[in-house]
Amino acid sequence: MLNKYPLWKYVLIALVMVIGLLFALPNIYGEDPALQISANRGATVDEALVEKVNGALKQAKLPPLTIENDGRQLLARFGSTETQLEAYDVVREALGTDYQVALNLAPATPAWLLDIHALPMYLGLDLRGGVHFLMEVDMDAAVAQAEERYVEELRGELRGEKIRYLTIGRSGRGGIDIKFRDAEERARAETFISDRFADLVLIDEDRPEGVFLHAAMREQAARDIRKFSVEQNITTLRNRVNELGVAEPVIQQQGENRIVVQLPGVQDTVRAKEILGATATLEFRMVDDTHDAYEAQSTGRVPPGSKLYHDRDGRPILTRNQVMLTGDYITDAASGIEQQTGTPAVFITLDGKGARIFSKATAEEVGKPMAVVYIENKTETTVVDGKEVKKKLRVEEVINVAVIREQLGKRFQVTGLDSTEEARNLALLLRAGALAAPIDIVEERTVGPSLGQENINQGFIATLVGLVAVIIFMALYYRAFGLVANLALVANVVLIVAVLSMLQATLTLPGIAGILLTVGMAVDANVLIFERIREEMRNGNTPQASIHAGYERAFGTIADANITTLIAAIVLFSFGTGPIKGFAVTLSIGIVTSMFTAIMGTRSVINLIYGGRRVKQLSI
Repeated sequence: MLNKYPLWKYVLIALVMVIGLLFALPNIYGEDPALQISANRGATVDEALVEKVNGALKQAKLPPLTIENDGRQLLARFGSTETQLEAYDVVREALGTDYQVALNLAPATPAWLLDIHALPMYLGLDLRGGVHFLMEVDMDAAVAQAEERYVEELRGELRGEKIRYLTIGRSGRGGIDIKFRDAEERARAETFISDRFADLVLIDEDRPEGVFLHAAMREQAARDIRKFSVEQNITTLRNRVNELGVAEPVIQQQGENRIVVQLPGVQDTVRAKEILGATATLEFRMVDDTHDAYEAQSTGRVPPGSKLYHDRDGRPILTRNQVMLTGDYITDAASGIEQQTGTPAVFITLDGKGARIFSKATAEEVGKPMAVVYIENKTETTVVDGKEVKKKLRVEEVINVAVIREQLGKRFQVTGLDSTEEARNLALLLRAGALAAPIDIVEERTVGPSLGQENINQGFIATLVGLVAVIIFMALYYRAFGLVANLALVANVVLIVAVLSMLQATLTLPGIAGILLTVGMAVDANVLIFERIREEMRNGNTPQASIHAGYERAFGTIADANITTLIAAIVLFSFGTGPIKGFAVTLSIGIVTSMFTAIMGTRSVINLIYGGRRVKQLSI
């Protein structure tokens, strides 16, 4: 008998629709405005903190919906954005500087859906709101840092070759000045440096104050450093944002020295800037055990060639000025527990050059104490007289002093951290890497959640109006067959949303346009099929044969149209960026799902209605 699917096809279609409904469902629950509260060093997240936050909010008559404590941070949910913003000020004032309080949007998906990993799709900056930064890389600072590195390398290499110099350092007019006792020693240095450092141009200068060799970077080398600084900063920013869990950020170069950063879903601009600007690294220095650190602290006279630090208990420690290794050579870092002592540790892996430098340095210092210096640059925001005041802080402290037992190599561990949380944060920032050059924020915009909601509403209304108009037309023009096509249209939208949610793709305004276009294309497929059925009936075929011929003969035309559109969408995705990619993604998904619903889906319903029985007339 014509027009009857085998059972497995019905089961397959039903299964796809059930899975689609389940994974599309989380999107109707939306998100709750929330406060995310995390502890700074030395503070704890426990039930006492929950009670403190709850008490402060109740006193301000801003009761939260819930306060969730996962042991690392609190998440307080609120019923509206207005309540959330008022609660933000109340909680920050109640907790002081011991805790970080950030605005957030927390998914309101029920637990049973989370258990099957059904999550809502991400919304882009234009729909969800977020922050937009335009950053400018300080190119002069990048070149200056490169010159500082040359100074360190030249100092070491000249010492290694036993070429005597009086002073070496950066010149005030750019470049590096090396002062010698006489011209003969300068000539030796010039020959050696010109062989080893091809990127430096050397100039002899006889000044009243002595014999100098001025080394300046070649223009091509300076250009390469500027280019590398922008690329490295983009990589570092991307790593840092990804590590901290900001979904679907946009980080791309604009012009020669600028970087655009867009963080959808981030409401707190201050917190976002703290994330992007945070730096933490390590330095390894030998301890100066020939002088008394307590005497240097009490008298304020630090011995030449040494530097005074303090450990976390406030004890003074003298270290040598020369840095054995910096965090620039770290390629990987992971937090964990040191097995012998059970204390938090960071396991570090160096690149090849770093491993050679560290191996050589530690081989010469076996049996002597080495200090690990923790350096963190951060911006602290406080509220003074109702106004936010930002202050840049640089923390330098010794977190560990250990005797070198053997020559260290590519992998080693650092202990002395206060908590596993601190070890995790340090590993995260070390993995993300340091910024190659300072960056300044030259433009800052916040897309508020209210504006994002307005975009969502407008996009939703546009899709709904288009859908309803198509549904009415199809129902009036094709009657029962039109109703079946309308059912397929709704199923198509559900499947698109489900696939976007499964892929955790980001929906933007252009993406909504892609869905709307797909709605039109999906109904177009059914129009082709139905017109073919009508044509067959006009030619005198039976209803069953007309249905069969309509689907069979329209398939080629539908496939051609959709495949060519799919090719165009793939090209758009390959060469486009940002919103264009969003449009291409929803269009591609929509083409595949519309083929499924418009051909297999409608055919299965038509088969259930008309298949397997004699009919004299079709409602089409």
